[in-house]
Amino acid sequence: MSVFAKVVERGSISAAAEDLSLSKSVISQHLKVLEQELGITLLNRTTRRQTLTAAGAVFYEKCQQMNQLAQEAWEGARESQLTPAGSITITAPHALMGSIVAPAIGELVSVYPAIIPHLVADDGRVDIIEHGIDLAIRVGESASSSYRQRRIGQFRDVLCGSPQYIAQFTDTLDFCDDLSEMMADYNYVANVWQGKYVVHHLHHPSQTEPVTLMMHPTRFADSLPTALALIEAGAGLGIIPEFIYTQRQLAGCLAEAIPGAYLVPTSVYATHAFNSTVPLLVRLCIDAIESRLSTPA
Repeated sequence: MSVFAKVVERGSISAAAEDLSLSKSVISQHLKVLEQELGITLLNRTTRRQTLTAAGAVFYEKCQQMNQLAQEAWEGARESQLTPAGSITITAPHALMGSIVAPAIGELVSVYPAIIPHLVADDGRVDIIEHGIDLAIRVGESASSSYRQRRIGQFRDVLCGSPQYIAQFTDTLDFCDDLSEMMADYNYVANVWQGKYVVHHLHHPSQTEPVTLMMHPTRFADSLPTALALIEAGAGLGIIPEFIYTQRQLAGCLAEAIPGAYLVPTSVYATHAFNSTVPLLVRLCIDAIESRLSTPA
């Protein structure tokens, strides 16, 4: 149908063949098959001219409409790779959504207001394809080989508590091999999925080897915001990402349980299911989140 429309517009098979970079015999074959399938004659052709039949004229109008829609679709697809616009669904853990992902996307939307973000905070690893997720920001690599993933940064966790909670204990915690025994009197706040026992490997700038810390949680939360609220209220110690801890420490809400101690840095990955060309909107969001992760506010 597209070839037929081109023949009509250009006035001859030769001119259409030149425009379409096809041979005249291929063009003729297209027309022959089209007329056979329709069971009607579309063009009356002589060696010098061609004219549309009555049926051909009606058919040509529909072919023009089809070509116009195809052109609009083509241009729209190309435009989407030039101008950031449209909907994008992004999921991330609670720990990253409020402090990293949402601010990064918010700044991006302020520059490109045609972007329509849908942000989903979820600590579980939801199926990207099943839930229509365009971009997943995850802590640690994905085990699925069907997804594309890129490391976009890292962060450290800090063992901390409210200043009031830490101050009630007369013994100061030291970075030593007996740390687990020293912390037996402390309550520990954990996420519900961490289980009955939590193992952390703490590092300290003054030591070359980490210390293994085994904790028995006595307070549980289903998300980082809930755990943070418990810790700040004095319910116990817990592990909080450094970029959140720093803000809350400056506000006087948190203090390090062991000054200078930290966990092994955790890598953050941008994960998606686009196997070929990654859409412009997804690329821009990844870059914005990566930038925010490297310099959190």
